[in-house]
Amino acid sequence: MKRFLPYIVLVLAGLWLASSWVTPKPKPGDFDLRTFSRLPVLVGGRVKPLDTVARNSLLIMRGKQTLRLEGGVKMEASRWLADVLFNASVADRYPVFAVHNQEVLGMLGMPQADKRYCTFEELRPYLEKIDEEGKASADMEAAQRTPFQTAIYNLRNALVLYQRLGCSVQPEKATRFADEIETYAKAVATASSSLKPGAPPAEKDQLALLKTSVARYESQSQNAYMLAVVPAAGGQVADWLTVGGALIRVDSPQSIPASVAAFVDLGDAFRAGDHAAFARAASEYAGWLGIEQPALAGRSAYEWRFNHMEPFYQSMVLYVAAFLLACTSWLVCPQGLRKTAFLLLLLALAVHSFGMFSRMYLQGRPPVTNLYSSAIFVGWGAVLIGLVLERIFRDGIGAACAGMVGFITLIIAHHLGSSGDTLEMMQAVLDSNIWLATHVVVITAGYSAMFLAGFLAIAYVVLGFFTRLLTRETAQKLGRMVYGVVCFATLFSFVGTVLGGIWADQSWGRFWGWDPKENGALLIVLWCALILHARWGGFIRQRGLMAMAIFGNAITAFSWFGVNMLGVGLHSYGFMDKAFPWLLGFVISQGLLVVLTRLPASCWRSFRNAEPRDAKAAGFEVAS
Repeated sequence: MKRFLPYIVLVLAGLWLASSWVTPKPKPGDFDLRTFSRLPVLVGGRVKPLDTVARNSLLIMRGKQTLRLEGGVKMEASRWLADVLFNASVADRYPVFAVHNQEVLGMLGMPQADKRYCTFEELRPYLEKIDEEGKASADMEAAQRTPFQTAIYNLRNALVLYQRLGCSVQPEKATRFADEIETYAKAVATASSSLKPGAPPAEKDQLALLKTSVARYESQSQNAYMLAVVPAAGGQVADWLTVGGALIRVDSPQSIPASVAAFVDLGDAFRAGDHAAFARAASEYAGWLGIEQPALAGRSAYEWRFNHMEPFYQSMVLYVAAFLLACTSWLVCPQGLRKTAFLLLLLALAVHSFGMFSRMYLQGRPPVTNLYSSAIFVGWGAVLIGLVLERIFRDGIGAACAGMVGFITLIIAHHLGSSGDTLEMMQAVLDSNIWLATHVVVITAGYSAMFLAGFLAIAYVVLGFFTRLLTRETAQKLGRMVYGVVCFATLFSFVGTVLGGIWADQSWGRFWGWDPKENGALLIVLWCALILHARWGGFIRQRGLMAMAIFGNAITAFSWFGVNMLGVGLHSYGFMDKAFPWLLGFVISQGLLVVLTRLPASCWRSFRNAEPRDAKAAGFEVAS
């Protein structure tokens, strides 16, 4: 039975994955939101399904991708978006806006609390005040804002986004929109006919209707958050239109675009509570898209499926399971649990890879384009190297460290993704697939290796200081692992830094400019070189190697995140004040671990009663 245990666990994990990837069908009497949420729109220069728009918008406003109503009722993001688009009077009463700052709550006349979720109805009387304070904060540098100014700035942005979403597919306070645009289209056709020679002039009522309608649709077009009118077959991104922009171009009832007609039918059916009509309108529009724009419809449907599968969340669960099994294997059933952990890591890496390559397909870019994707890639690279180490040494340490690094980096990615769309368009200076696939990928692989080396060193300290599991053989294995991974990190960090200099020379006309990001990359290269030369020269032994590898975590974290927090330099693409305490805490923790490595052998449980030669090999002073 023990021989088959790893495969049984692997099959159970596979069944869990398969069950979590199945999306439930709409219940009888519910709206067909599956088809609706797959419909493509253009936001921020990128085509995405309505499901992604809904999830990202809720993340910005509420900090979560789902909405929890009174009584604990959970509402999916796509249902919330349908209410925002088609039934604003209902959506205005949902507790969507997260307010964390007590000064902001005091300004709004609300009881002070650590966090409060407000409705648009509650905030409506204070819109002018919020807008005034938010605009004042917008003129300041992010690093200089007080907590109140940051909170009011974020609240203003959330309210603006909400109001722009509400007028994305129909003008404000539209009710029977189908009848409205039909009357408008007929009036346009009549007015156009009146311009022909010999035709009677248009009536004043019709001209007044046209004037009012055009102003209404122009306002909708200017304020709309997303472009919902799909271009004709062969059209480009620049050919997308807002609903209002498309209606201004209408010259007869027959010229109303299919996208406009579809969203009009969806809105009227939703407000009327007609589930069958809503499902029919969504299905017919999806079928039309499949014929007219098959590639666009297919990509949008794939992203919808990707959103619901949540591969990075599944990977996190599997990484934790693999880590726990690998650690348990040091106490009981070593061979069976190590193999189980290894197989789970393989499965987790496969799911992780699926998520990363899916992002590449959706974005049409190499794997690393922003901080979020760098966290995804750092974890992926570390797990891959950890699996190789586990395959070579077969002691559970490589699996445990790989699982831990994979989990931590995906947690980091999860928090980095809380600001909205993680597949956004590139900064102009980054818009080069060649360099993104070489410099950025290579130097990020160096980050992966540095963090894995650091966590292997942490495993050495934890096992040696707190347990008796760090035998001479295990210590030697860890020493070889750390040394090999540092060599790998040195190569990739150096090559990546040189490639970055070549890219900088092409983009900015200089190879090196002592930019903070460049300095951080150079620090990693120098630290790796210092570790290797200290080891080769005999200045450090096992403990010294581990101490320097652990401190490498702090240097890599600064190069990865610290330069963004400085808010200066050509490589700073976003200030993250919330991450600063976490970065500081991480650096302090690495410093404390380095201090532990310098304590005498009597403080280490594994070396307290060790043979003199074992203690000496680890770098402890031994009395002659």
